[in-house]
Amino acid sequence: MTGTGSPLRVALIGYGLAGSVFHAPLIAATEGLVLDTVVTSSPERQEQARARFPGVRVEASPDRLWARADELDLMVVATPNKTHVPLARAALEAGTAVVVDKPIAGTATEARALAALAAERGLVLSVFQNRRWDNDFLTLRGLVEAGELGEVQRFESRFERWRPQLKGGWRESGDPQEIGGLLYDLGSHVVDQALTLFGPAARVYAESDVRRPGARTDDDTFIAITHANGVRSHLYVSATTAQLGPRFRVLGSEGGYVKYGLDPQEDALRAGRRPDDGEPWGVEPESMWGRVGAGESPLTGGGAPVETVPGDYPAYYAAVAAAVRDKAAPPVTAEEAAAALDVLEAARRSAREGITVTVEVTA
Repeated sequence: MTGTGSPLRVALIGYGLAGSVFHAPLIAATEGLVLDTVVTSSPERQEQARARFPGVRVEASPDRLWARADELDLMVVATPNKTHVPLARAALEAGTAVVVDKPIAGTATEARALAALAAERGLVLSVFQNRRWDNDFLTLRGLVEAGELGEVQRFESRFERWRPQLKGGWRESGDPQEIGGLLYDLGSHVVDQALTLFGPAARVYAESDVRRPGARTDDDTFIAITHANGVRSHLYVSATTAQLGPRFRVLGSEGGYVKYGLDPQEDALRAGRRPDDGEPWGVEPESMWGRVGAGESPLTGGGAPVETVPGDYPAYYAAVAAAVRDKAAPPVTAEEAAAALDVLEAARRSAREGITVTVEVTA
């Protein structure tokens, strides 16, 4: 275990899209963290990791980590969904703090079991819900907390794409063991954001379809949440949307907020940028700002533009470092992820049976 004042040493398990685009650059850019090891069985990805992060140690299997867990402070699980639980459990049993990409598990029961194991071992366990640090979400959260919209009545959130052709891979597999499909992929984000803003879900209704020829799992899903406080969230995730709707439309008793477009951080990371490259990070042009107003569409000039708060994915790993080193609260807990999985499981049942599902509100 790293001594006080030394950077925390991080092992990243998985170097596909999540590992190479999101986790590795953010870890490397975070003060107090150092990317010590990358685990990937792909020779091509091994070389990519070495080229981008000179000096990083590369392992072909996570089994090589458990024996030297005392040299590491944090293990990050960024592998296919079906491996999240066994790898997170093994890392916790080896004695290190753990970050797991979303979804942490296929069921809320599994997520709560991991949370209990982490608590028993006195270890940090957090879930990478990076969309809490999207620019639009940070802006909306500020508006809601300041009461700018009055009493929020309906929250509409869309994470839509136009991908009429299948890409292949485990995310589009119909095998339930893969935990694929948009409900557990993009749905993990929109549900987490809704619960973060408006609290526990009381009832869930969902519609889930398989639209594209040859598809084997959901690619067009709608989730309606009635929160315990009465707010209604209408959440859309789709790969088959030919005309994209607003990312957010939030309606309150005094006004509404409408915002189009996605946070720019993912595109920046995909382009090879890092938050510590000295250029402005997470900032979007004024033309993309959302608008707050009442009585008229923002597309016809209604409302007033609201400057979008810069997106801040680096804040997630900074908070993880503080949790590991200083015993601060994790930025996203496994219990919060379990609550989101309660909703996703209810949505899957609702769509399958054509019913509204009551969710037990836990403390």
